[in-house]
Amino acid sequence: MKSLFSKILVANRGEIAVRIIRACKEMGIATVAVFSEADRDALHVSLADESICIGPAQLKDSYLNMAAIISAAEVTGAGAIHPGYGLLSENAKFAALCEKCNIAFIGPPSNVIAKMGDKDMARQTMEVAGIPVIPGCRKVKNLAQAEEEAEKIGFPVLIKARSGGGGRGIRLVKTMGEFPDAFCTASAEARSAFGDGALYLEKFLHPAKHVEMQLLCDKQGNAVVLGERECSVQRKHQKLLEESPSPGITPETRRKMGECAIRAAKASGYVNAGTVEFLVDDKQNFYFMEMNTRLQVEHAVTEMVTGIDLVKWQIRIAAGLPLNFTQDDVAPHGHAIECRINAENPDLNYRPSSGKITLLHIPGGPWVRFDTALFQDYTVPPFYDSLIGKLVVHAQTREEAIRKMQAALCELVITGVDTNKELHRKILASAEFRSGNYHTDFMGKLEGEKH
Repeated sequence: MKSLFSKILVANRGEIAVRIIRACKEMGIATVAVFSEADRDALHVSLADESICIGPAQLKDSYLNMAAIISAAEVTGAGAIHPGYGLLSENAKFAALCEKCNIAFIGPPSNVIAKMGDKDMARQTMEVAGIPVIPGCRKVKNLAQAEEEAEKIGFPVLIKARSGGGGRGIRLVKTMGEFPDAFCTASAEARSAFGDGALYLEKFLHPAKHVEMQLLCDKQGNAVVLGERECSVQRKHQKLLEESPSPGITPETRRKMGECAIRAAKASGYVNAGTVEFLVDDKQNFYFMEMNTRLQVEHAVTEMVTGIDLVKWQIRIAAGLPLNFTQDDVAPHGHAIECRINAENPDLNYRPSSGKITLLHIPGGPWVRFDTALFQDYTVPPFYDSLIGKLVVHAQTREEAIRKMQAALCELVITGVDTNKELHRKILASAEFRSGNYHTDFMGKLEGEKH
């Protein structure tokens, strides 16, 4: 019988670091927090059993400092590292470094991260597995080749970074006249964000819904899909609100997408928690978009409808334990919605906000969850992502879940920094959102942009 790790280092910050530490505490596993100088007073630091400062505020000098993180694990005797999401979670080099140092990386093997993180290679892998992919082309060598491929595909097209995620290195191009500037900008952004300026092209599908399938895959070859999440409420390819189940796909489409997600996992040799993302058109045709080789920000939505703790299963799988349930045991029930609460001002072009939390009131009640690292008098630093919390609710029906979320948002009080709380209330009040028949252009229409 495999045994769990005795100590895990959490290589992240904010709400996800707190989430992981809580799971470890419940499992009887000791934790090590790493922190930057700007996060010395952060909640995850005080919750962990041990903590080590790994550098200055800037990400490159702290949370992206692989050597410092590995050293912290070795000094504290941590047998595993949980990377959370973002930062180093999809960095194949870091996963390989963990493997080399005999430290378990709580995620897929480094070769799988490399394969699926290369979007061009991921497309090829899916095509071989018989999974529908969005019409497009492989990596382009230069602008001239890209323009030639764009003509073949037909406008509008998406220019996309081969590496990374989070909506960076992506540009929508509607005419050839816009193409050169968009190509150069996307390449520069991708190079800055991921150290790789390589690009490929995809046909821009419109209207379409963004629906993702959550997977758990163990080292024994078992794989289960835990239902889907609707992620079409996005701004600049960044998700704002997610829900499960998707109100826009049929049971038959859900079944087929789940089968394709399992095939994708098998084709890539996937292990641990992962997500297969699809675009779905109005005729219920769906196409593979990418695979996220990590825990998703929105994992709580799936946890609410399935009752399965994804973080604990990540840890168990990394320790070599097999899944103790099968696909037949997965029975999602009710409806869950998550609103990402960001420290930003939507009325001022989403200007990030930082400062001291002068008043904090977190909503309560049955099946209301607020994942956050905030506390009274905490100072939100200006150096990191604007996400400061995730408000999640669960109810028996979608209509009830919407009302519950509206009530929870009304009760949520965060003063001292600007937040997007009122924007979420506007989204939930929208007739288009309430109908369930909304697409990835929803936020553009809500904000009055022309498409």
